[in-house]
Amino acid sequence: MLKKILSGIVIGVANIIPGVSGGTMMVAMGIYDKLISSITGLLKDFKKSFQFLLPIGIGMVLGIVVLSKIIAMMFEVIPFQTNCLFIGLIIGSFPYILKNVKGHSVKLQHIIACLLFLILVIGSALMGESSGEEATLIGGILPMIKLFAVGVVASATMIIPGVSGSMVLMLLGYYDVIISNISLFIENVLTWNVPGILDGLLIFVPFGLGVVFGIFAVAKLVEIIFKKFPLVAYWAIIGLIVASPFAIFIVSKGEGFSVISVITGLLAAAVGGFIGYRLGGDESSEKEQAQ
Repeated sequence: MLKKILSGIVIGVANIIPGVSGGTMMVAMGIYDKLISSITGLLKDFKKSFQFLLPIGIGMVLGIVVLSKIIAMMFEVIPFQTNCLFIGLIIGSFPYILKNVKGHSVKLQHIIACLLFLILVIGSALMGESSGEEATLIGGILPMIKLFAVGVVASATMIIPGVSGSMVLMLLGYYDVIISNISLFIENVLTWNVPGILDGLLIFVPFGLGVVFGIFAVAKLVEIIFKKFPLVAYWAIIGLIVASPFAIFIVSKGEGFSVISVITGLLAAAVGGFIGYRLGGDESSEKEQAQ
């Protein structure tokens, strides 16, 4: 339970940081395929799926609400080391991803999938350097429809490994306004500011419905891909894991780079790698025992 909550915290924090993929973090901790099957099987086997999703969901909420401000402060004070920590988390997963393709011959479609995702991740990071104009949220039916659509796009990109949902929000011009409204909504709830809470609900209800719809729609598609083309899917994930460290540094633009930061960054990467390895290892061990 505790390890799943910790995994959820990492995923939640990753989903609000531009350039870092929540889907990649799911892969890094060895829970991606089980999480997808739990989402798609929620109605068929509610108890089993809910028991798996609940602690991860709690962790994600804690990560977004509580640790997001701490991580934001870390990015302001020690950006290079913080990026290295996330890179370590990703790299720590690599041995468990390789297990899924070990013993199988490498075919042309595997190489193409790997290269396509590598190019996709690095390309999206390069595109993300210039974000779109910031969106404004004005009450009305049209803004609510737009928020629903943005929620669908955001959740779809958040669940796809290698694609940063927060970066996509930034490109659409909704990142800053959504993040700032999350903080404002939490403050209104804590102070029981009813008008402020109602204003927040006008934003987060359509956005949240879009997120839920997008997660279920994309999860089903991903499940089909993993069932029909598992090796292609895993080689695509290998491509995104190789590309992710480069993408993170592209987005960060080398902020906080110095000799001391390199040394401390390597230590942070080692810590992240150990955490990623341990979290991924535990889930992988469970999967092996089940088989």
